Amino acid sequence: MSSNTTTVTTTTTKPPPTPHPPQTLLSTLLSLTSSSIIPLTTTGVNSGSKLFGAAILTRSTLTPLTIATNNERASPLLHGEINCIQQFFTSSSLPPSTRPATKDCIFFATHEPCSLCLSGITWAGFNEFYYLFTYQDSRDLFNIPYDIDILEQVFRVPGKWDNEESLRERPLYNKNNKFFTSKSLADLIGELDSEEEKERWRGRWRG
Repeated sequence: MSSNTTTVTTTTTKPPPTPHPPQTLLSTLLSLTSSSIIPLTTTGVNSGSKLFGAAILTRSTLTPLTIATNNERASPLLHGEINCIQQFFTSSSLPPSTRPATKDCIFFATHEPCSLCLSGITWAGFNEFYYLFTYQDSRDLFNIPYDIDILEQVFRVPGKWDNEESLRERPLYNKNNKFFTSKSLADLIGELDSEEEKERWRGRWRG
Protein backbone atom coordinates (compact mmCIF):
# COMPACT_ATOMS: atom_id res chain seq x y z
CA MET A 1 0.00 0.00 0.00
CA SER A 2 1.46 3.39 -0.98
CA SER A 3 0.46 7.01 -0.63
CA ASN A 4 1.53 10.23 -2.27
CA THR A 5 2.62 12.98 0.06
CA THR A 6 3.48 16.57 -0.63
CA THR A 7 5.88 18.53 1.50
CA VAL A 8 5.49 22.28 1.60
CA THR A 9 8.68 24.13 2.46
CA THR A 10 8.43 27.71 3.66
CA THR A 11 11.49 29.92 3.50
CA THR A 12 12.10 31.55 6.86
CA THR A 13 15.47 33.17 6.24
CA LYS A 14 15.73 36.74 7.43
CA PRO A 15 16.14 39.21 4.57
CA PRO A 16 19.52 40.80 3.97
CA PRO A 17 19.65 44.48 4.85
CA THR A 18 18.04 46.56 2.12
CA PRO A 19 20.96 48.20 0.29
CA HIS A 20 19.42 51.64 0.58
CA PRO A 21 19.55 54.33 3.26
CA PRO A 22 16.27 55.39 4.89
CA GLN A 23 16.19 58.58 2.79
CA THR A 24 16.16 56.57 -0.44
CA LEU A 25 13.40 54.27 0.77
CA LEU A 26 11.33 57.21 2.00
CA SER A 27 11.74 59.16 -1.23
CA THR A 28 10.92 56.16 -3.42
CA LEU A 29 7.89 54.97 -1.46
CA LEU A 30 6.36 58.42 -0.97
CA SER A 31 6.87 59.30 -4.65
CA LEU A 32 5.38 55.97 -5.72
CA THR A 33 2.37 56.60 -3.49
CA SER A 34 1.63 60.04 -4.95
CA SER A 35 2.40 59.25 -8.60
CA SER A 36 1.00 55.74 -9.00
CA ILE A 37 -0.95 54.40 -6.02
CA ILE A 38 -3.18 57.39 -5.28
CA PRO A 39 -4.54 57.58 -8.86
CA LEU A 40 -5.41 53.87 -8.67
CA THR A 41 -7.07 54.16 -5.27
CA THR A 42 -9.01 57.22 -6.40
CA THR A 43 -10.51 55.19 -9.22
CA GLY A 44 -11.18 52.29 -6.84
CA VAL A 45 -12.89 54.45 -4.24
CA ASN A 46 -15.10 56.01 -6.91
CA SER A 47 -16.24 52.51 -7.87
CA GLY A 48 -16.98 51.42 -4.29
CA SER A 49 -13.72 49.95 -3.01
CA LYS A 50 -11.68 51.09 -0.02
CA LEU A 51 -8.57 53.19 -0.51
CA PHE A 52 -5.87 50.64 0.37
CA GLY A 53 -3.06 50.19 -2.14
CA ALA A 54 0.16 48.21 -2.40
CA ALA A 55 3.28 47.75 -4.49
CA ILE A 56 6.04 45.18 -4.94
CA LEU A 57 9.52 46.49 -5.75
CA THR A 58 12.86 44.88 -6.47
CA ARG A 59 15.09 44.95 -3.40
CA SER A 60 18.22 45.92 -5.36
CA THR A 61 16.96 48.85 -7.46
CA LEU A 62 13.53 49.65 -5.95
CA THR A 63 11.95 49.22 -9.37
CA PRO A 64 8.15 48.79 -9.08
CA LEU A 65 6.98 45.43 -10.43
CA THR A 66 3.28 45.46 -9.59
CA ILE A 67 1.01 48.14 -8.15
CA ALA A 68 -2.59 47.48 -7.13
CA THR A 69 -5.48 48.63 -5.01
CA ASN A 70 -8.60 47.02 -3.55
CA ASN A 71 -11.01 45.32 -5.94
CA GLU A 72 -13.94 44.64 -3.65
CA ARG A 73 -16.32 44.64 -6.60
CA ALA A 74 -14.83 41.30 -7.63
CA SER A 75 -14.29 39.81 -4.15
CA PRO A 76 -14.16 41.00 -0.54
CA LEU A 77 -10.83 39.14 -0.29
CA LEU A 78 -9.13 41.25 -2.95
CA HIS A 79 -7.56 43.75 -0.61
CA GLY A 80 -4.89 45.97 -2.14
CA GLU A 81 -2.09 43.73 -0.86
CA ILE A 82 -3.72 40.46 -1.98
CA ASN A 83 -4.57 41.94 -5.37
CA CYS A 84 -0.97 43.09 -5.73
CA ILE A 85 0.40 39.65 -4.85
CA GLN A 86 -2.02 38.00 -7.28
CA GLN A 87 -0.88 40.27 -10.09
CA PHE A 88 2.77 39.63 -9.23
CA PHE A 89 2.30 35.89 -9.77
CA THR A 90 -0.14 35.97 -12.71
CA SER A 91 0.73 39.02 -14.81
CA SER A 92 1.90 38.25 -18.34
CA SER A 93 4.45 41.05 -17.97
CA LEU A 94 6.18 39.05 -15.22
CA PRO A 95 6.61 35.51 -16.57
CA PRO A 96 8.27 33.02 -14.22
CA SER A 97 11.50 33.18 -16.21
CA THR A 98 11.94 36.88 -15.45
CA ARG A 99 9.99 37.30 -12.23
CA PRO A 100 12.34 37.79 -9.27
CA ALA A 101 12.03 35.63 -6.19
CA THR A 102 9.93 37.19 -3.45
CA LYS A 103 12.98 37.16 -1.16
CA ASP A 104 14.59 39.58 -3.63
CA CYS A 105 11.69 42.03 -3.39
CA ILE A 106 10.25 44.36 -0.80
CA PHE A 107 6.55 44.88 -0.22
CA PHE A 108 4.92 48.25 0.39
CA ALA A 109 1.38 48.89 1.63
CA THR A 110 -0.30 52.25 2.05
CA HIS A 111 -1.85 50.98 5.29
CA GLU A 112 -0.52 48.51 7.84
CA PRO A 113 -1.65 45.12 6.50
CA CYS A 114 -4.66 43.46 8.08
CA SER A 115 -4.61 39.86 9.31
CA LEU A 116 -5.57 38.54 5.85
CA CYS A 117 -2.84 40.51 4.12
CA LEU A 118 -0.22 39.72 6.76
CA SER A 119 -0.86 36.06 6.03
CA GLY A 120 -0.78 36.62 2.27
CA ILE A 121 2.54 38.46 2.45
CA THR A 122 3.98 35.70 4.62
CA TRP A 123 2.72 32.76 2.53
CA ALA A 124 3.96 34.43 -0.66
CA GLY A 125 7.45 34.66 0.85
CA PHE A 126 7.95 38.42 1.07
CA ASN A 127 10.23 38.84 4.06
CA GLU A 128 10.39 42.63 4.29
CA PHE A 129 7.57 45.15 4.08
CA TYR A 130 6.88 48.82 4.78
CA TYR A 131 3.68 50.77 5.26
CA LEU A 132 2.59 54.40 5.39
CA PHE A 133 -0.39 54.49 7.76
CA THR A 134 -0.72 52.45 10.95
CA TYR A 135 -3.79 50.56 12.18
CA GLN A 136 -4.52 53.50 14.46
CA ASP A 137 -4.34 55.88 11.48
CA SER A 138 -6.76 53.66 9.55
CA ARG A 139 -9.15 53.77 12.48
CA ASP A 140 -8.83 57.43 13.42
CA LEU A 141 -8.12 59.18 10.09
CA PHE A 142 -10.04 56.93 7.70
CA ASN A 143 -12.79 55.56 9.97
CA ILE A 144 -11.75 51.96 9.20
CA PRO A 145 -11.50 50.11 12.55
CA TYR A 146 -11.83 46.55 11.22
CA ASP A 147 -8.11 45.68 11.13
CA ILE A 148 -7.75 46.27 14.85
CA ASP A 149 -11.13 44.72 15.66
CA ILE A 150 -10.34 41.44 13.88
CA LEU A 151 -6.85 41.14 15.33
CA GLU A 152 -8.17 41.83 18.84
CA GLN A 153 -11.27 39.65 18.64
CA VAL A 154 -9.98 36.69 16.62
CA PHE A 155 -6.24 36.47 17.24
CA ARG A 156 -5.43 38.13 20.57
CA VAL A 157 -6.04 35.17 22.87
CA PRO A 158 -5.73 36.06 26.58
CA GLY A 159 -3.17 34.17 28.60
CA LYS A 160 -3.99 32.63 31.97
CA TRP A 161 -2.68 35.62 33.90
CA ASP A 162 -3.89 38.36 31.54
CA ASN A 163 -6.26 41.04 32.67
CA GLU A 164 -7.97 43.64 30.49
CA GLU A 165 -5.10 46.11 30.82
CA SER A 166 -2.29 43.64 30.09
CA LEU A 167 -4.21 42.30 27.11
CA ARG A 168 -4.56 45.80 25.64
CA GLU A 169 -0.80 46.34 26.01
CA ARG A 170 0.07 43.19 24.08
CA PRO A 171 1.14 43.90 20.46
CA LEU A 172 -1.37 42.92 17.80
CA TYR A 173 1.30 40.94 15.92
CA ASN A 174 5.04 40.31 15.97
CA LYS A 175 6.57 42.87 13.61
CA ASN A 176 9.96 41.15 13.53
CA ASN A 177 9.84 37.37 13.33
CA LYS A 178 11.38 34.47 11.43
CA PHE A 179 9.15 35.15 8.42
CA PHE A 180 9.42 38.92 7.96
CA THR A 181 10.50 42.29 9.27
CA SER A 182 8.18 45.27 9.00
CA LYS A 183 8.52 49.01 9.47
CA SER A 184 6.32 52.03 9.08
CA LEU A 185 7.64 55.04 7.21
CA ALA A 186 7.60 56.78 10.59
CA ASP A 187 10.05 54.10 11.79
CA LEU A 188 12.32 54.94 8.84
CA ILE A 189 12.13 58.63 9.69
CA GLY A 190 13.15 57.75 13.25
CA GLU A 191 16.36 56.17 11.89
CA LEU A 192 17.57 59.48 10.41
CA ASP A 193 20.49 61.21 12.09
CA SER A 194 19.40 64.79 12.70
CA GLU A 195 16.21 66.23 14.14
CA GLU A 196 16.16 68.77 11.31
CA GLU A 197 16.17 66.01 8.71
CA LYS A 198 13.52 64.04 10.61
CA GLU A 199 11.24 67.07 10.72
CA ARG A 200 11.74 67.71 7.00
CA TRP A 201 10.68 64.16 6.17
CA ARG A 202 7.76 64.33 8.59
CA GLY A 203 6.56 67.37 6.66
CA ARG A 204 6.77 65.49 3.39
CA TRP A 205 5.03 62.48 4.93
CA ARG A 206 2.18 64.66 6.21
CA GLY A 207 1.90 66.34 2.82
